Amino acid sequence: MKSQNNDRAKALANAAAYFDDGRFEADLAALVSIRSESQNPASADALPHYLNEALVPRLAAAGFSCEMYETPAGGPFLIARRVEDAGLPTVLHYGHGDVVHGQDAQWQKGLSPFALTRRGDRLYGRGTADNKGQHLINIAAAEAVIAARGALGFNATWVFEMAEETGSAGLAGFFKAHREDLKADVLIASDGPRLQPNTPTIFLGARGALNFTLMVNLRNGAHHSGNWGGLLADPAMILSHALASITDVRGQIAVPEWRPTSLNDDVRAALRDLPIAGEDGPNIDADWGEETLTHAERAFGWNSFAILAMKSGVPEAPVNAISGHASATCQLRFVVGTEPDDILPALRRHLDRHGFTQVEIIPDAANISKATRQPRDHPWVQRVEQSVIRTTGKAPHVLPNLAGSLPNDCFTDILGLPTVWIPHSYRGCCQHGPDEHILGTIAREGLQIMTGVFWDIAPQGRL
Repeated sequence: MKSQNNDRAKALANAAAYFDDGRFEADLAALVSIRSESQNPASADALPHYLNEALVPRLAAAGFSCEMYETPAGGPFLIARRVEDAGLPTVLHYGHGDVVHGQDAQWQKGLSPFALTRRGDRLYGRGTADNKGQHLINIAAAEAVIAARGALGFNATWVFEMAEETGSAGLAGFFKAHREDLKADVLIASDGPRLQPNTPTIFLGARGALNFTLMVNLRNGAHHSGNWGGLLADPAMILSHALASITDVRGQIAVPEWRPTSLNDDVRAALRDLPIAGEDGPNIDADWGEETLTHAERAFGWNSFAILAMKSGVPEAPVNAISGHASATCQLRFVVGTEPDDILPALRRHLDRHGFTQVEIIPDAANISKATRQPRDHPWVQRVEQSVIRTTGKAPHVLPNLAGSLPNDCFTDILGLPTVWIPHSYRGCCQHGPDEHILGTIAREGLQIMTGVFWDIAPQGRL
């Protein structure tokens, strides 16, 4: 046992050295330099390039057999497998190498989305937090275990996609077609942010998300507001009242079917005392959201409605005219217990009851993900949590689900796996915006956390 502990400590030290001697930064810079914007058709060639040139050689060197797959929708996929013993558990890992638009002109002076730049503890570049930096940490952790032990001590399957930022359109179909190739005992992966920068986080699912457009289209063209004001119905006014009916003045949801019933005592207990406010984001508005819930319950145990964008007329050059139409792009983030197939029908019933029959609901089929949630007392959750405590000496924040959304339902519903996510970013990382970055302190700790988790997965007495 003493030798095992010494070897574990050696693996952790090797993982830390990978960060301290600059290799992590150099490797991350190489990944960031690949302009793998899945939202940009001009970057289509970079998507298979990322898998073929950046990941396959490294995974092959670590003893993984790699196979690329092209799909009609969803971009290319990579499955990498390392089988050590049929009697050992198999861990599935996931990552995505695609990123959102670089937004080059909007970054701070001296920063560029596709050139890694260090400023203090921050490593800037598109994909540093979402998701290149996170899966690089996990690959390096597996390498540290293999170097110290001579083996992982379990079987590993890694799957990478290149269309997460466009909604993972092909992921479900790919998983259904490759169930046998992806058969495993658990998913352990990294994405999303920590709840607080200085404390490790484990989350066990994700809120679902459904995007849709509300449209009021009354007539062609716009008509002079002096000649026709008071005579023509204003679509923007109608739409504004319709939107206002969906919540009250403090954002509390008024659509009955959108108010979940799954915030039970077990979920409340899991969320009790979890910190939400911090230095890595804006101040929380105390008078916004469901009044009877705590901040943690609002973010992780409840549904939230948001208006992402609105338009009527020509906002950049308004004229004195009543527009013929108005639209709003909306989103519902929802937890387990909300029926996804009834979200829009329920909204239709609500709008009709309130007299807004002129409001059209247009679903966005490319932007929907289901809600998932894993029990806190699942053996795999406890196993990973104890490993994190053993490595860091800190009790992690354990969330029943992330406030954001991930394609976690592909793992739970299609592959039937328990899911454990260990994020290596933080909420102030500017993910999806200019100046995206990862914190070096979290990356270094993440390398050690994942090395410890991978080390501890091996069954006792088998190595």
